[in-house]
Amino acid sequence: MLGSTGRVPAGTPVLEVSDLQVTFPGRETPDVRAVRGLSYTLAAGEVLGIVGESGSGKSVSSLAVMGLLPGTAVTTGSVRLGGQELLGLKDRELAQVRGKRISMVFQEPLSALTPVYTVGDQVAEAVRVHNRVTRQAASARAVELLDLVGIPYAATRAKAFPHEFSGGMRQRVMIAMAIANDPDVIICDEPTTALDVTIQAQILEVLQAAQRETGAGILMITHDLGVVAGLADRVLVMYAGRPVEVGSVDDVYYRPRMPYTMGLLGSIPRVDERGRSALVPIEGTPPSLAALPTGCPFHPRCPMAIDLCFTSEPALERVGGPSHAAACHLSGVIDDQDLGPVDVYPVPEIPAAAALRLPRPDRPHVLDVQGLVRHYPLLHGAVIKRQVGTVQAVDGVSFDIREGETLGLVGESGCGKTTTLLEILELKAPQQGRVVVLGRDTSGLTGQQRTALRRDVQVVFQDPMASLDPRLPVGDILAEPLRTHGTPKDQVWPRVHELLRLVGLQPEHASRYPQHFSGGQRQRVGIARALALEPRLIVLDEPVSALDVSIRAGVVNLLEELKTRLSLSYLFVAHDLSVVRHIADRVAVMYLGRIVEIGDVDQVYGAPAHPYTQALLSAVPVPDPRKERARRRILLQGDLPSPADPPSGCRFHTRCPRFAALDENARRPCLDLDPGLVPIAEDQQAACHYAEPLRVV
Repeated sequence: MLGSTGRVPAGTPVLEVSDLQVTFPGRETPDVRAVRGLSYTLAAGEVLGIVGESGSGKSVSSLAVMGLLPGTAVTTGSVRLGGQELLGLKDRELAQVRGKRISMVFQEPLSALTPVYTVGDQVAEAVRVHNRVTRQAASARAVELLDLVGIPYAATRAKAFPHEFSGGMRQRVMIAMAIANDPDVIICDEPTTALDVTIQAQILEVLQAAQRETGAGILMITHDLGVVAGLADRVLVMYAGRPVEVGSVDDVYYRPRMPYTMGLLGSIPRVDERGRSALVPIEGTPPSLAALPTGCPFHPRCPMAIDLCFTSEPALERVGGPSHAAACHLSGVIDDQDLGPVDVYPVPEIPAAAALRLPRPDRPHVLDVQGLVRHYPLLHGAVIKRQVGTVQAVDGVSFDIREGETLGLVGESGCGKTTTLLEILELKAPQQGRVVVLGRDTSGLTGQQRTALRRDVQVVFQDPMASLDPRLPVGDILAEPLRTHGTPKDQVWPRVHELLRLVGLQPEHASRYPQHFSGGQRQRVGIARALALEPRLIVLDEPVSALDVSIRAGVVNLLEELKTRLSLSYLFVAHDLSVVRHIADRVAVMYLGRIVEIGDVDQVYGAPAHPYTQALLSAVPVPDPRKERARRRILLQGDLPSPADPPSGCRFHTRCPRFAALDENARRPCLDLDPGLVPIAEDQQAACHYAEPLRVV
């Protein structure tokens, strides 16, 4: 049985937050008002989703509820847990509440777990701190909890250390600790942000199971509106430290009455929609919490702003249904005219690239990869190293990209996407196989030819801050490739200014340093640098994964516009299948170093034939509550096998739900024969002995 406390009846308020204010005083700078007047209630058995961009106050408010803010923070208002006031309690009194009546699942489990203790000991400690039980009883309880959250061989794995677990397994351990004492409230702070979509689906399933067992209210803090659509009962949208819209998940998603909420919903690419219409971008960046604008803090970014918005901050007032409220002077106008995101925000029209009007076979190759192999020796020994195995990072990958085309390369972490990308960017002879770039076989290039070819092949990295030199102003960063490749001096700075305008920045920004830009602006600088030498192929390595959804929409629109205007081709490496559906023409799905399905993006997404592709797509959350509630997830068991010891036969059979349903004779090909890609449709191939198209989104 879980815990020993009586459960709070469903629907009874367990957490009541009233006028919560959190301020970080500045010594020589203005105070930072991180949370400004936040109020909400959470009932037993309810899931409340709190969403908003980075810096909106989501995580700070949750830390205030837990009493985990630094001593310098000034917190006022009221936080009542089951009628007990938490603000003002001493550390010893809070320690009796935390972990027992209210618990938290943190974003990064590796940082939250102690590396020198086994996971079993850490879960057992959470039990013993709040219960008078023996060490043996606590250890037995820890194994029970680990088994409950889906960790296989729980009794054995309890003796392992955190670093021996995958990211998804570590997050399961955090959930086991959170539910150890049958809490009334579980706060989840971005619990799935750093996880692959398949692992995310497993974690959300575990959270729902944990809630059923404990009857707890869940506070889900996330930027993923798809996760909230399928999990939450109510939604609270935060901006600039305060709530700007709150209501049932259906009210907020289908009848948003605040332009900011409308922008968030319109900026999300959807895995279930065909077409190439532009996303809804929210221009600008969130305001500094140390220097908020007068009036409504959203008015500098709001296309509907009127004079009143510049002088008066709107209160959170009821709109529509009894539980639906919005903080907007124009919510009545939005309601009366039934406006949607595309009615409020200007959406650019992006025509298809001219090259795509030709049939694919008639377009020239930009990149042709055949049988690419990259194995790494697995060495053992500190002084005298000996090879004890081989890591098969990439093992026979083949694909091509035609002029004006975008190929999306997707798969879980560790499947070989980045290694494939790096092998191509080396522009050298591969370990095995063949890489042909713009008609030039990389195995026969001289150093001079390789340097010349680099003009035509550029890359945009995942983290723009890490890829831009913080010591150089942006102008010098953009001028560097021009100077390296011999651009005349009198043409360098006009080209720099042209590049800044091309990506939506101003020429005067050339004198600023990277740290003076927002994340989205830094990524635009990275794109400008990639465009400096007028390349024909750009490799994009997770270019929008580090950005808020609103900023991401503008960058995705920019990439599509540049592709059309400059006749570019993209190799788009990503784990976000929604973005790939929106931007790619074709998609290749990788698993354990191999491509298991490839073809036209609409064909593969509409009727995936490989069980792995089907599981990936079924796990992608859709920002549509009704669809999410009706969808069936295909949950994969276990983690990705080690590329140093791949399974025999089909590499996916150890996790394949289709294989699990076969009888012994039918399983034999999967165990013994490695399947190759076979045609499924006109432009769709899958590597599966029992490939069968299935609609999952």
